[in-house]
Amino acid sequence: MTNRVYRVPVSFGANLFAEEILPDRPAAAGAPTVVLAHGWCLDHTSWHKVIADLRRRRDVRIVVFDLRGHGKSTMGVVDEPSVRILGDDFYEVIDMAAPDGPLVLGGHSMGGMSIMSYAGLHHDHFSARVRGTVLASTASSIEGRTPVPLESLIMGIASRAPGIPPRLLVPRIVQGRLLFGENADPNDIKHCIHQIKNTKMPTIGRFFNAISKHNEAEALAHFVDVPTHIITGSEDRLIPVPHAQALRQRIPAADLHVVPDAGHMTIYEAAEFITDTIVSLLDSAPPARRSASRRSAR
Repeated sequence: MTNRVYRVPVSFGANLFAEEILPDRPAAAGAPTVVLAHGWCLDHTSWHKVIADLRRRRDVRIVVFDLRGHGKSTMGVVDEPSVRILGDDFYEVIDMAAPDGPLVLGGHSMGGMSIMSYAGLHHDHFSARVRGTVLASTASSIEGRTPVPLESLIMGIASRAPGIPPRLLVPRIVQGRLLFGENADPNDIKHCIHQIKNTKMPTIGRFFNAISKHNEAEALAHFVDVPTHIITGSEDRLIPVPHAQALRQRIPAADLHVVPDAGHMTIYEAAEFITDTIVSLLDSAPPARRSASRRSAR
């Protein structure tokens, strides 16, 4: 496997870690690049099962990156980060690591929200470049969601805590079946928790606030001409199924798949299905686009 590593300068003095994974054999001319964005408190390695499966099945360029404040990316000088900032970050990563050619985008949880924000802020770029999207365990807004007990208190404390990882505090926060479904692989749980343990507490708290305020319902109009697959777990306790159904209502042509017995971590629990979906977008013909005048006339 051949990799190229990038440092992407973005707003507020942050820089993002991005990695381009090149296929062992050259991708076909005009083949899309797959760009994957991870969820809250995770990092780019959360996509490892999907990446491994995708590389076995197709010769494809893949770009992954750590969202600001996560993994190897810095936060920058911003006290109240927003999902909108992540949309601009997403654009900057594409501009540096995949500046040309069609794209297939995958976003899990806050990564999916980042894609929505990118589409809303840079809709001409999104419409011109994106061949299809996979939105996993995500929502355009979490308004009306039933909070996890004590989450606001815990996140308020975390947002003001020193810039250190929570480490041993994590098991109490994620105890029970908060993240995964009933039959999750213990190795997947271990891999996921390791990432959370190494996410700095202010990042956890401040991006919880960002997700709480996030609303990209208007951006979903730009997905109308882009083949979109919405994937959710039937046992997702963080972003329950009704939020995926609300996405589907605003993107009428989208496909909605509810994974039985899966929780919020569909990139682990439904990795093979997500790969199937990405492959279907890679293999599909470019979608017919309506003209800008017809879109604006809706």
